[in-house]
Amino acid sequence: MNLETLQSLHLKNDNKIVFVVMDGLGGHSMTPGGKTELETAKTPNLDRYAAEGITGMLDPVLPGITPGSGPGHLGVFGFDPLETVIGRGVLSALGVDFELTGRDVAARLNFCTLDANGIITDRRAGRIPTDLNERLCQKIRDKVKLSDGIEYFLLTESEHRAVFILRGDGLGGDINDTDPQQVGFTPREPEGGDEASQRTVKYVKEFLAQVRELLADEQPANMFIARGFAKFDPLPTMQEKYGLKAAAIAKYPMYRGLARLVGMNILEKPNDYEAMFTQLKDNYDDYDFFFIHFKKTDSTGEDGDFDAKVGKVELIDEWLGQIRELDPSVLVVTGDHSTPSYFKAHSWHPVPTLLWSANCRRDAVTEFGESSCNAGGLGRQPMKNLMIIALANALKLKKFGA
Repeated sequence: MNLETLQSLHLKNDNKIVFVVMDGLGGHSMTPGGKTELETAKTPNLDRYAAEGITGMLDPVLPGITPGSGPGHLGVFGFDPLETVIGRGVLSALGVDFELTGRDVAARLNFCTLDANGIITDRRAGRIPTDLNERLCQKIRDKVKLSDGIEYFLLTESEHRAVFILRGDGLGGDINDTDPQQVGFTPREPEGGDEASQRTVKYVKEFLAQVRELLADEQPANMFIARGFAKFDPLPTMQEKYGLKAAAIAKYPMYRGLARLVGMNILEKPNDYEAMFTQLKDNYDDYDFFFIHFKKTDSTGEDGDFDAKVGKVELIDEWLGQIRELDPSVLVVTGDHSTPSYFKAHSWHPVPTLLWSANCRRDAVTEFGESSCNAGGLGRQPMKNLMIIALANALKLKKFGA
């Protein structure tokens, strides 16, 4: 549905929509015929919501395609990931709360270690402490200048990671990574894929040449390698696209950045699950939509730790029991992709999803798990449809046509 048509259907009311995203939610059995992490976990609250709502299996991108976290979340927010490609540099900049403009090109940097011949011996410079990163970034900001009035910003992310932003007119972001992704090689030369990007390369080279000279005597962090160059092209906000005043409760920078990308207000970084619910409750009257992100279901899956992922699902299930006291009009529980412990990585499998609302047609599913959701009333469909379905169940869409 195009933006203009969707905007014509906006209907304002006081109903609340809560999206709980359990990162990497989908799983896989460790043995043939066994249960997944979600099916193994004791989840009385999720099962009750599933029994009272409607469930299905959703594809973040397309069947058979393994999504990254960026495309996966864009699908959750109702954007087509194949049409809306966001570079890692932009996400990293937004994740450290940097206010990007349409004149900006961003990249993610790693401090690295070069030997006397310019060969990379450590792509992460021994994972230097964050305070050393901050000192070195300040040293660079004090000394490195670019030509033609081009501005740059250099921000510490954490440990060896930093964010680099160039600001100027006519810049492009179609630039290759300088990171060769392995040690024993020199950093790759940046090259631009079009005229605007070739112009940007001039300033990237200026920056990197000055940094290499400036950090020559530093150890172990004596150079940068860059990944994910991208031009920032603003997306329609949640307010513009859906008529929603939206807030995000998320701890990790990338997910805060993704929420900022679509115009959500980013609430204070929570320390634990209890703080996440407190934030939701304290801000509940001020917003129409809440995005709440849980990371550990993904990281335990990537670690291949089946039991730990089961435990994280059970902790989140306990947390979800508190949602009933708020009584949202719509509660959605889903994931941005599957991260089975069996694979120790993201996978192409569709994501179990539930939508709980007084206005939905219940299906026959009584448990929240992959096998059960395969039979759910939402069926198998693209994740990008989920936001529209949630809006309909919150009675926030007018009739289309006469």
